[in-house]
Amino acid sequence: MASEESTDRGSGGELGRFLRARRTQTSPGQVGLTVGTGLRRTPGLRREELATLSGISIDYYVRLERGKETRPSPAVLDALARALQLDEAEHQHLRDLATRAARYAPEPPPPPSRTVRPHLKLVLETLRPSPAYVIGRSMDLLAWNPGGLALFAGIADWPATQRNVARYLFLHPTARTLFPDWDHQVRGCVARLRTQSGIDPDAPDLTHLVGELLLKSPDFAKLWDRYDVVGRKKTQKTFHHPQVGVLTLSGQSMHLEDTPGQRLGVYTAEPGTPDHDAMLLLDLTAPQQPAARTEATAEQPRRPRS
Repeated sequence: MASEESTDRGSGGELGRFLRARRTQTSPGQVGLTVGTGLRRTPGLRREELATLSGISIDYYVRLERGKETRPSPAVLDALARALQLDEAEHQHLRDLATRAARYAPEPPPPPSRTVRPHLKLVLETLRPSPAYVIGRSMDLLAWNPGGLALFAGIADWPATQRNVARYLFLHPTARTLFPDWDHQVRGCVARLRTQSGIDPDAPDLTHLVGELLLKSPDFAKLWDRYDVVGRKKTQKTFHHPQVGVLTLSGQSMHLEDTPGQRLGVYTAEPGTPDHDAMLLLDLTAPQQPAARTEATAEQPRRPRS
């Protein structure tokens, strides 16, 4: 008999894929079910178990997971979230996916602008010696001050159009030594991409990046299959930087007004500390690269390096 996971894997839609991922990663013991001694063919909860816990019919749940039912009520979504013990962010993502499933439009919206407004270049310069950068929806580095680029050791060796935080974490050889908690960093990175891609799965910039990383990084592919949408952020990050040594910085990210999809990232250190001294040295010794790419450069097609 075929496994319940062997059918309709490619046609379930994002809502179904998210439910399937959360179901298969939720053990019966987590939700108070007693498991017999026999071999279970399905990892995590069975479909019928989740349907029973949620108070819905098995047939309805199967249709929901396979993408054949696209208008679950808020009560059904809440019941599924309780049964799967979703946290607030995961629960909201479930609602967002359901909203999109009910209003699905075949034509993807245009990608957000990659052009950084001129006054933001001045903001980045004003923030020196704190490393700072502007990042796009798909984690492309769109603008930076010297320390903001140099902090990602070695990324300046890539063409400007290839400078992407996710690509750096998984494909640059320096990333694993730069971040002593690399495993934590990449989980948060993939969770952020999964959240964005789940809401807008046809966006060209996201599909291009995800396709490249799925092809080139088994670590990325493994995390992508988990469909985690919650990245545990740390207020501080430690860098083992090859130029300035070990430094621990406090990070802050914020959305920019009137620039959908763009965020400003800034790292700081307490003045008078060794971390601040290292940060200052990084700023002073970093190549004085342009603060931002021009619009023409930013819109060039990206060619992934092998």
